[in-house]
Amino acid sequence: MDSLLFLCARRVVAQRPLPALPADLYHVLFQAAFLDGRPQVLRDLVAAWPFPVLNLQRLVGHRELLRDHPSQDCVEAVIQALVAQLRRELEEPGDSVNSVNYSSSLRVLDMTGLSDSVAGRTTTGLSVWCSTKALAKACVEVSKHQREFQRRRSKRRKGPSKAPVTTATPQSPGVDVHAHLFVDRRSYRILRDALQTGATSSLHLKCREFKAVDISASEIVTLLESLDPSCLRRVELCFNNLGLTGLSVILPHLSRFPELRSLKVRYSNVDVRHLMPKSAMRIRSVARHLGMLPSLRELNLGSSQLSGNLRQILCELQAPLESLELAFCSLVPADLAFLSKSFHAPALKKLDLSGHDFSQGLLEPLRLLLEKTSSSLLHLDLMECYMADSDLAVLLPTLLRCSRLRFLGLYGNSLSMAAIKDLLQKTLELPDLHLVVYPVPEDCYKPDQQESGWDFVVDKELLAATTVEISQILENSGRTDIVWTYNPCVHGVLDYFSL
Repeated sequence: MDSLLFLCARRVVAQRPLPALPADLYHVLFQAAFLDGRPQVLRDLVAAWPFPVLNLQRLVGHRELLRDHPSQDCVEAVIQALVAQLRRELEEPGDSVNSVNYSSSLRVLDMTGLSDSVAGRTTTGLSVWCSTKALAKACVEVSKHQREFQRRRSKRRKGPSKAPVTTATPQSPGVDVHAHLFVDRRSYRILRDALQTGATSSLHLKCREFKAVDISASEIVTLLESLDPSCLRRVELCFNNLGLTGLSVILPHLSRFPELRSLKVRYSNVDVRHLMPKSAMRIRSVARHLGMLPSLRELNLGSSQLSGNLRQILCELQAPLESLELAFCSLVPADLAFLSKSFHAPALKKLDLSGHDFSQGLLEPLRLLLEKTSSSLLHLDLMECYMADSDLAVLLPTLLRCSRLRFLGLYGNSLSMAAIKDLLQKTLELPDLHLVVYPVPEDCYKPDQQESGWDFVVDKELLAATTVEISQILENSGRTDIVWTYNPCVHGVLDYFSL
């Protein structure tokens, strides 16, 4: 329920122009204007922002109501207000401005986190891609205005001899914008241009997390070389068809980022199953450059083909990983055996081994690995691993030793309702467990005749009854804090930085 203060703020932002306001009301007014989709009011508030920092996530990122309201226009209004502020500071340096609407103290805009909290909820919701493109356009616009201003100033300052008179060019202190940047083929050029103007523009992009999709290795390198090295903590590369060659080209450029803690390389056609002399050399290069990332704690190589070569990839790391995602990586028993004996195992908080057939000799190595991770593991994902009731029975005693476990993913395995109920009853003793994604029980399928023959479909009535039974068990046990769901898309998984 909204507070009286917030309700009053909504009334105030419903009209323009805003009255003169005390500084301590700006935060709640910003919340109200953002929630109600009032971009013009947001421009006015940013123009007069009385504080050096504006953190969007702290102001509006945690409000559940944002999921049902447009936000792209509002964020673009904030960015355009910054552009207007920097133009004024360039053209009127040091001027005393009487109007409250033109006296912003803003020096840092933090947009990190906001996109993840509201993206994808509605067709008008903010996306990281849209905010990246808006920021890039703003940087190019500010840089262009600075060049035009300097040309005009140079012409005005020429003396009678037409020789330019040397004068100091006014410098705006500028604004730092901390953001997550998402680039694909459609936005590559504008982001490249924006980053390459960074040295001269008074709008400084500070990238916290960088994601590139469907662009070449050379284009990725061009962008990485233009990023500020001081604050990048994650690089995510997916669907880029890099192969081992492209990955070995990119990795040397990551060592300039001392705060890089997370590297995700997913669906990038990295295949090291069939080693030739040249590919073996590239694996050694990949391992060596991974070892040159001293802060690296999360590695995701999802859908890479690593069979038997996990040791070679991880052997040069200087510190243990805390998050390792190897979904659909064609691992063999030797890979899990290496991992269970490595210094990574006791440090792992997040482990994703989805997409492996544990009926093919992987079950015992997995059990041994879980024993080694039991004191640290918070997140375990074993979706689509061909697990039957008997496999779960083997793992269950070890799972129960993972006393800090918060998330367990078993979606896509062939488990009966009896096995799922047994898992439910026994994991009630895990105090921190709050989300379990279980498979639709085998008992809930019924035969269905199709044109091509017989198939099995979910019996919705049986599934509904199963859901009610699970909810009743949780309620009777007093563990209504745990969410059990068969839908893997409803609840977001734990991000490494939230562990």
